[in-house]
Amino acid sequence: MNTIDKISQKKAVIGIIGLGYVGLPLVLRFGEVGFNILGFDTDDQKVVSLNRGESYIKHIPGAGIARLRQTSQFEATSDMGRLSEPDALLICVPTPLDANREPDLQFVVDTTRLIAAVMRPGQLICLESTTYPGTTDEVMFPLLPKSLQVGQDYFLIYSPEREDPGNTQFEVRTIPKVVGGMTPACLEHGVALYAQVIDQVVPVSTTRAAELSKILENTYRAVNIALVNELKMLCLRMGIDIFEVIEASKTKPFGFQAFYPGPGLGGHCIPIDPFYLTWKAREYDFSTRFIELAGDINSNMPYFVVTRLMEVLNEHAKALKNSKILVLGLAYKKDIDDNRESPAMKIIQILKEKGALVEYNDPHIPFCAGMRHYPGVELTSVPLTAENLANADCLLLVTDHTAYDCAWIASQAKLIVDTRNAFKGVSGSHIFQA
Repeated sequence: MNTIDKISQKKAVIGIIGLGYVGLPLVLRFGEVGFNILGFDTDDQKVVSLNRGESYIKHIPGAGIARLRQTSQFEATSDMGRLSEPDALLICVPTPLDANREPDLQFVVDTTRLIAAVMRPGQLICLESTTYPGTTDEVMFPLLPKSLQVGQDYFLIYSPEREDPGNTQFEVRTIPKVVGGMTPACLEHGVALYAQVIDQVVPVSTTRAAELSKILENTYRAVNIALVNELKMLCLRMGIDIFEVIEASKTKPFGFQAFYPGPGLGGHCIPIDPFYLTWKAREYDFSTRFIELAGDINSNMPYFVVTRLMEVLNEHAKALKNSKILVLGLAYKKDIDDNRESPAMKIIQILKEKGALVEYNDPHIPFCAGMRHYPGVELTSVPLTAENLANADCLLLVTDHTAYDCAWIASQAKLIVDTRNAFKGVSGSHIFQA
């Protein structure tokens, strides 16, 4: 039985490499329609949790994983020697930036080499990780066995992930899926696979077109967020409420999409992806000045927030050094437990460097390990009590979780600096925008 027949009859085994915010929803979706899934992850703790039927991501319920385990549809493993078992391998590994803000493809390269060591004819290999145009054909393809012919013996595609953690309006099934293949046969196999689990599959001519489509989506957001962030700083000087302006502007039924300012960009995509394109553009002797300018504005927002906090403290005869600052919200967006690239991390680091006494509260993140970029930021979430609010010299709201009762918080806090307009409608001369 060939690969497409296996897929159409749901007899194909789906291998998902990287069982995090992208990979785990795919496990649940493929399992939901009847496929057997073999999940791969280098984190043994995650493997053990999943094989117990437990989720370690707050917005992904463990009930679905437990059901798949009970029906023997899903198994997690850290044994990469088993990569030959699945008929389709979906790669969902991180694609971060290195210390010089250049693409770090070590996880993609390492995974591809592991696949190459054991791959067999008939396998479909798909990269879902966000990356620059050319990664699939320039980086992955040369690492795969020359003894197997792409498009005939195996099939290589790129299909970018489109996850939005915490967004309950969309799910894996309802988010259209872009697919590009190395050959027409590769594309055919990729479309056949994703058509089993996604309502709308969008084929494009090449893997590079698919790769660039993902970069464009996130660059579009990064540039527009930079625009409103810059306007926010101007509006503060002009005494105009930027949020009021945005609400007025979005009443126009055409030609305008609302974007909102904040303390900086967070998550694994928007702060990183535009720099992948900027780096690749240099190969073509092209400077992406617009993208780089947006990156500069967004990267500097945490510094602006700290400066604004210092101004507010100064107006109330307080120095930042030795002031007690309580940061509300560590996650990069509301109502999730993910603080990757969160502006809160950078803000806390800057505050600590300037001598502030920093604590944080986040109902979704009880402990902050600091991660590789912020090794000095190791804190435990403090309870959001009247006493803790009153003891803080200033409250800095970075992430506007739904759980926060802003009216009550405002009644207890001495000073508040709000980066998200969360305290809109709450009166008080002690509340300031940043």
